Amino acid sequence: MSPVTEREAQPPAGREAQGYLDGTLARFLDQIASKEPAPGGGAAAAVTVAMAAGLVAMAARFAVDHLPDATDVVSCAEVLRRRAAPLAQADADAYQAYLAALRLPRERKPDARRRQVQAARSRAAEVPLTVTEIAADVAGLAARLAAGGNPNLRGDAVTAALLAEAGAWSAASLVEINVGAGDQRAARAANLANAAAGAARRALDARR
Repeated sequence: MSPVTEREAQPPAGREAQGYLDGTLARFLDQIASKEPAPGGGAAAAVTVAMAAGLVAMAARFAVDHLPDATDVVSCAEVLRRRAAPLAQADADAYQAYLAALRLPRERKPDARRRQVQAARSRAAEVPLTVTEIAADVAGLAARLAAGGNPNLRGDAVTAALLAEAGAWSAASLVEINVGAGDQRAARAANLANAAAGAARRALDARR
């Protein structure tokens, strides 16, 4: 989620109630490309991280003869995938709450309105922050698999690490946009994205 101007803060026409996880991939891609405020960058980052976790789970399932704790890696990756995927809808919902705050009348209690807008914007930063936390964990698991997993699945592990890194940086940028660079949540998100980037570099190095 990233802020919009108040001119853009109009209710989406015909937004469907069906959750993103309940539809097809084609439908989700169409929704992202449509002229509606959500789903946007935050939802895309969450889905990207969920896909990365899915790749980790798959690569770990083929690594039982290579990693002694491969089964544990599968379980961890599945937990991370199930945490990340619903955040696509959660991000869109948080964005809609922010837009609703922007639509409050200006002329009545402007100070209260401003506080509500700021609070909604602050709450919206929590979803991408969680995405960065999950992404850092996914990237770390992917790096392990790239280095010590099944060599036939190394490309999948590297892909997972790179997707997790991309999702982490995307989400971290949204946190900073919403709360500002001086907020401790922005600093934490940046640190997590750096951790994901380090894991992705390790995964790439293991490929050589």
